[in-house]
Amino acid sequence: MKKVELTGVDKQFKETALTYVQSDIRSNSRLNLALYNTFNTKNGKYKTEKIKAIGEAPHLLDSSLVEISRVQIEKFLATKGFFNAEVKSEIEVKNKHAIIKFAANQGPEFKIRKIEYQIEDTTVLAIYENNRESFSRIHQGNRFDSDSLALEREQIYRMMKKNGYFDYVRQYVRFDVDSNLSDSQADLKLFLTNPEGKSAHQVYTINNSQVTIRTSEGKFEGLKADTLQVDSQFRFIDYSGKFKPNPIKKYIFLKKDDIYNIENEELTYDRLYDLNVFRNLKIDYSKASDSTNKLNPQYDISPLKRMSNRIEGEYTFNSGRNGFNIGNTYTNRNLFGGAELLEVKAKYGILFDATSDRKILDRVFSRDLQLGINLILPKLLVPFRIPDIGRNGMPHTTISSSMQSFDQRSAFRSRVFINSITYDWVETKSKLHSYTPINIEFRRGVLDPVFRDSLLQRGFGLYVKTNDRQFFNLGSQYAFTYNANRLDNYNNFFFFRGSVDFAGNSLGILDKLIKFKRDSDGFRTIFGLPYQQYVKTELDLRYYRYFGGDKQFVARLNPGIGLAYGNSDQLTFEKNFFAGGSSGVRAWQARTLGPGNYNREVLGTGEKADTLRANLRNLDQLGEYKLEGNLEYRFKIANSFMGAKVKGATFTDFGNIWRRRESVENPGGEFKFNKFFNQLAVGMGAGLRFDLNYFVFRLDAGIKVKDPQFSGSDQYVIKYLFNKKEFKENYSSTHRPDVYRLLQYNFGIGMPF
Repeated sequence: MKKVELTGVDKQFKETALTYVQSDIRSNSRLNLALYNTFNTKNGKYKTEKIKAIGEAPHLLDSSLVEISRVQIEKFLATKGFFNAEVKSEIEVKNKHAIIKFAANQGPEFKIRKIEYQIEDTTVLAIYENNRESFSRIHQGNRFDSDSLALEREQIYRMMKKNGYFDYVRQYVRFDVDSNLSDSQADLKLFLTNPEGKSAHQVYTINNSQVTIRTSEGKFEGLKADTLQVDSQFRFIDYSGKFKPNPIKKYIFLKKDDIYNIENEELTYDRLYDLNVFRNLKIDYSKASDSTNKLNPQYDISPLKRMSNRIEGEYTFNSGRNGFNIGNTYTNRNLFGGAELLEVKAKYGILFDATSDRKILDRVFSRDLQLGINLILPKLLVPFRIPDIGRNGMPHTTISSSMQSFDQRSAFRSRVFINSITYDWVETKSKLHSYTPINIEFRRGVLDPVFRDSLLQRGFGLYVKTNDRQFFNLGSQYAFTYNANRLDNYNNFFFFRGSVDFAGNSLGILDKLIKFKRDSDGFRTIFGLPYQQYVKTELDLRYYRYFGGDKQFVARLNPGIGLAYGNSDQLTFEKNFFAGGSSGVRAWQARTLGPGNYNREVLGTGEKADTLRANLRNLDQLGEYKLEGNLEYRFKIANSFMGAKVKGATFTDFGNIWRRRESVENPGGEFKFNKFFNQLAVGMGAGLRFDLNYFVFRLDAGIKVKDPQFSGSDQYVIKYLFNKKEFKENYSSTHRPDVYRLLQYNFGIGMPF
């Protein structure tokens, strides 16, 4: 098969109409066909035994499938209101390749002239009339569309299930359509019948509930159970012996004497699964034997295994350096019987200098050890009473403690300890809040003495100030996210995330009362250490536009600003912004862009300068201001490739970071309005996304278009893409050991934004 053509169908229906063409006569995916031919041919002929797992066999012409497809397209057009539609098919064969042409004559578009409904139960009739306008897409003058009828039936089902009609089934609704009218019009009549032999539908209310918790293996037969009656309506039978009833009861929304409502049932499913301690959950109902039209909910729950351990590893490479990260996460679910989650994490990473000819242990460039412990509670742990806020999402309180030990050879070592408590809650399905009222941090950074002296000799005291020091930090953080729940959907919408991080205000007020001691540099101290005062805020604004199918456009703007004040004259290294990376300007590696027009050539040439440039890597390209932006178009490439959906993307990224003031360390790195465009970096590229349902594996290739470290027309480095040898050699001679890369690859899990 070469291709399939369809003409005469409105643009809005064409893509769907083509799906009714039988898959065995559609044109092959070029990629899958190429793979099939590669692994299944020899000397231009197909092998006798074909490897079916790789690629896709060429589709062969079958006239019976062509006829089936023609009829199905006609039927589809009829469901869209084109009752007189006719579709003809034609087959052209050239050089053993077939082109199938479907030509449609849609005919007139039938519109709804009159709508009637016949509902025998007067109570149901009143409910339908009160709710119809909120969900119905069937209106006089609209084009007839069977999808609207299906939606009407589904919405009536939801309406009935929300109003106590437990026994209601979709088959009680049917439609009659009279299209034998002039002027291309149709009359529509809706029937909602009563159960057979009854004069009305029955409303049910909730009675007593039974919650049965099995063991993590799903067993309960022959085992002894803990049984407890709670609030006279909940009977808990726990065969695992691990759970307290109150945390579970809190998220059961089917309450005694309430009218049955399917939304409360679904909400109960959602929240109990959100506790992250249950593997399987099923809600059944038994009817009361006293003919009172009451339902007894029965919850059958199988918990997850209480303890688990996960080991992860990855290989990394970055500008002549490679290494590995290995991590271990121990999880204890339901630590105290209230669905608490304890996580203990350890991660170790090491990076080697691949350009060195020394022995393997002497080539270690950096080591990074991280340890952390999190206790996550499924509630807001506060010393005062708050209303229940679990209907829109599960609230959490996270108490965490972490430690990081980082060493970079001949340059820098850092020890960081952080303790915090964080509250996360969902105001509505679209509005998420995260508040960290207490974030306590201790940091000790030490520069290698030789490196430190070389920085001071060059006048680079800023790097010494921000890195060769120890301090105490007491701060708070807040973040608000809007529309995060829509990120996995194809719709038109805006996404927003804003965060603010501030520290030192409470200590600043306390200092006015008790007058803290000052150190030799004049900074006020607590526990003998200077404390930080700063405010940092960052925004993430995105617009998602859907074009049908799997086509989507995303525009993103990501600004940020950080300001030190009071007891701090500079932001600490960790609180500065950096640019580049797999979710920023992707043509640059993380921490290798900016600030402003800063060019690392100013560090000089010669052995000492080269050593300084190597030791300053990832330390000198940071700033207090940030602006990054992205434009990305996403589309489908193949529905199936080795078990994954393959999607593509093209993108343009731009942005940079800036210093707040002029500095000898980063000449040209300060922000100035009249140099704004001159200081913007621009990159372009394309990528692949392999959707494996559980996660998305992403590969992006970014090309540098405009690099602000250069000046004038030399900024447009894309001109060297196909003649880059001399350019890269010249760059290397003045930036040793840095290597210039016009093309940057980024691997990642999940979408970039």
